[in-house]
Amino acid sequence: MEPQAKTAYLAQMRKRYGRAKTRPEKGRLLTEAMTVTDYHRKALIRAWRRPEPVEGRRRRRPGRARRYGPAAVRALKAIWTVAGYPWAVRLKALLPLWLPWARKRLALSAGVEAQVRTISARQIDRVLAPDKRRIRKRMYGRTKPGTLLKHHIPIKTDHWDVTEPGFTEVDLVSHSGDRADGDFVHSLDLTDIHTTWVETGAVMGKSQVRVQETLEQLRQQLPFALRGIDSDNGSEFINAHLHGYCKARQIQFTRGRPYKKDDNAHVEQKNWTHVRKHMGYLRTTRRRRAPR
Repeated sequence: MEPQAKTAYLAQMRKRYGRAKTRPEKGRLLTEAMTVTDYHRKALIRAWRRPEPVEGRRRRRPGRARRYGPAAVRALKAIWTVAGYPWAVRLKALLPLWLPWARKRLALSAGVEAQVRTISARQIDRVLAPDKRRIRKRMYGRTKPGTLLKHHIPIKTDHWDVTEPGFTEVDLVSHSGDRADGDFVHSLDLTDIHTTWVETGAVMGKSQVRVQETLEQLRQQLPFALRGIDSDNGSEFINAHLHGYCKARQIQFTRGRPYKKDDNAHVEQKNWTHVRKHMGYLRTTRRRRAPR
């Protein structure tokens, strides 16, 4: 049956269903409509019990009416961006601190500010969902899991509870731009847990030897002895070169759990504040010399 013919048929059956007086009669009409249209019985009952649509009147979308206008959404996105893309619950807690900044730079009206102040964390997730999907499409250098000597490097499962400097987390931040082919620069980020001291070095590519050599340069730059490193499971760290290097210098070498970025939360946070905020996401294919 053609769609137009089906719509006309259902409109006629709706009128007959409304005029039917007895339950058996309504049942026969439903059975007939099910046979002709292949619709489910409950679907027909729900459709025929609704009030008839008034011609010319736009049907209201189901669900709650929107409370937040485009100006409030723009202000929320601006705060989310400058605050470093925090997750919804944290952004909700940060809004009172950022609203004075937004009031001055975005010229927020009292009504828009009230909307931003009262928005819920769940609604923040809904509003920012398209932008989050767009950001996830950025391509970075992919971390390939390392398998060599994995059973020799213990997983750190306890929380950091150190009272002296020297125990650090390390990670690589790629500067690949919008593609991951060829050689490009990585930033080797090293963060001390006790003092939050950060050292960063440039590595061309992800060579195991170059990563180890850059780590040695960072070790010499530290104002304290390097006592331990904790990395992810990438092959640039889980390899014989770095394992032998740490063993020779009596450096504790541990790793986080696979696919658990929170195990390296300290260095992940510094990846944003000390690398991404300065270097951005552009592709870098040569090491920049430090100014003399």
